[in-house]
Amino acid sequence: MKYINQPIVKKDAYALLSGKPVYCDDLALKDCLIIKLLRSPHAHAKIRSIDTTSALRIPGIVAIYTYKDVPSSRFTLAGQSYPEPSPYDRKILDEIVRYVGDEVAIVVGTDESCCEKAMKLIKVDYEVYDAVIDFRQAIDHSVVVHKEDDYKMLCEIGNERQRNICCSGASVIGDVERVLADCDVVLERVYHTKANAQAMMETFRSYAYIDAYERLNVVSSTQIPFHVRRILSNALEIPKSKIRVVKPRIGGGFGAKQTGCCEIFAAFVTWKLKKPSKIVYTREETFTASNSRHEMQMRVKIGADKEGIIKAIDLYTLSNTGAYGEHAPTTVGLSGHKSLPLYNHVEASRFTYDVVYTNTMQAGAYRGYGATQGLFAVESIVNELADELQIDPCELRLKNMVREGEVMGQYYNEKLQSCTLDRCLLKAMEMIDWKNKPLKRDMGDKVRGLGVALAMQGSGIANIDIGTVDIKLQDDGFYTLSIGATDMGTGCDTVLAQIAAECLECDIDQIVTLGVDTDASPYDTGSYASATTYVTGMAVVKACEELKQKMIVEASVFMEVDPSHISFDGNMIYAIEDHKEMSLKDFADACFGGHKGIAMIASASHVSPTSPPPFMVGITEVDVDKATGEITLHDYVSVVDCGTIINSNLARIQAEGGIAQGIGMALYEDITY
Repeated sequence: MKYINQPIVKKDAYALLSGKPVYCDDLALKDCLIIKLLRSPHAHAKIRSIDTTSALRIPGIVAIYTYKDVPSSRFTLAGQSYPEPSPYDRKILDEIVRYVGDEVAIVVGTDESCCEKAMKLIKVDYEVYDAVIDFRQAIDHSVVVHKEDDYKMLCEIGNERQRNICCSGASVIGDVERVLADCDVVLERVYHTKANAQAMMETFRSYAYIDAYERLNVVSSTQIPFHVRRILSNALEIPKSKIRVVKPRIGGGFGAKQTGCCEIFAAFVTWKLKKPSKIVYTREETFTASNSRHEMQMRVKIGADKEGIIKAIDLYTLSNTGAYGEHAPTTVGLSGHKSLPLYNHVEASRFTYDVVYTNTMQAGAYRGYGATQGLFAVESIVNELADELQIDPCELRLKNMVREGEVMGQYYNEKLQSCTLDRCLLKAMEMIDWKNKPLKRDMGDKVRGLGVALAMQGSGIANIDIGTVDIKLQDDGFYTLSIGATDMGTGCDTVLAQIAAECLECDIDQIVTLGVDTDASPYDTGSYASATTYVTGMAVVKACEELKQKMIVEASVFMEVDPSHISFDGNMIYAIEDHKEMSLKDFADACFGGHKGIAMIASASHVSPTSPPPFMVGITEVDVDKATGEITLHDYVSVVDCGTIINSNLARIQAEGGIAQGIGMALYEDITY
């Protein structure tokens, strides 16, 4: 293939490197009103009163809004397909604040300075409530985070909010207790992962304006433009037809921007004042008042025989959704459904979970979406099992790992059509010279050790995620590819163009990829869940095939031959039997003129019935200081089975970026409340 598995340079590479104005704040109108948010200093409180009199006297202040000024509807900021599993549990501004950083007032001014001055003069009288901070104490705590009567759910998620349980569930295969009772070795451990910040380079930001047709236009750094349109419609209580969302280039997301954030404030201000407005979160706000990885505690019990055959795994996950339930029901599921299938040969497995509300910043999506936490727990106990049985941890995994062709009960009963996990492990062992190194080596002041872990993910959300594309042949013989998927720096604009170029047998420079505009782009659920290449990519394949067939039929009319005689090589159209030919350029120009002209446009959607998992093996070599416990990374190798690679450069940096963030999570990041 010409363009598949090639290191094609990203289409936007030179624009980004040369500092072209492509990001949200670069494009904002120069006369935008500036928005700042006054935030709660308390983890849990009721606003008795707000006095904005003095603040409104500051020169340049245009308006200050409180909970009394906003619509009363509750909604969710989760970027999920409708009906969202996440509960509708928040307002634009609420009388009750539920974490330190929760929004109290919207301050609007002509510049940042006057907004900062005004915020200092707003007087808020709080009735401070007790707070529940430790998520391990949240269930049946005396403090109830969500007591409101207008709390709303669209799906059954096992919600018991009066007990601070946002959602709960279970997935059981076989008789876990019976199988564990028959095992030679049974281990039970508890593992804890803290919240992490995605720390994308571009913080949350959005601007809004009213167009000539009195419609609300919102430009946002988001992974989910179509979901943002629905979120804004719910929050502002206006029809979707009144809202247009545009996504410019994004300076990173890593899942953080799969949740709505600041768009509601710019949209509200502009809709209210009919003037353009802009909001840009500081780094501090992004760290403390947006969303993070879910903090989780996982209790794992594992049983095996003396030979190292794993017989049963029992996993219970307790997850902290924080003050609001964005992504609470869906993230937790991956902690089990993306970890237990790695050991698919067990006789019994059980996965149960509770997700709780606390008075901490809400959690959301972050690279791995719950799988990361569950994999840490399951892989840790498998390593401890190897120690207990005195079996090499790699050999233990080779005995028990999932193989191609198996049906994975804990992965929604999907059949594994492709898997090279065993070869990934063997390759990683070779790369780090596993067989010639001890698992633990005393080096005097330090101990050097080897560690190994497996991982799996998915490719979109089966039967839910949808990708749609439009492709048009333009005069002169180039193509425009209109997509609804969001390039957040990962390069999907380029990857999808590569797929189109391969299908249409043309140069990649003949494919112009158009960015997302909810008025003009075809619907796409968004860029998350490792969906874009697999799901939207298949939509590209379908659309290109449809376009080629239309072109062949139309070329047969121009040439006055039977369509079966037509062949197309990407540059020339031939009717060999009839001794006729036509260049793509001439054909395209003919389509745009004359009585026989017809537009060459094709559209296609794709929803996958399955979510094929990619796999990864990581092996690390670390030094541990005996006196201090300090860990120094000595070496790390990784092997990824990600199926057919479209862009080798982009696939590599995706793997490298994930490794870097994983190292950060494991060794360097810390959150305390």
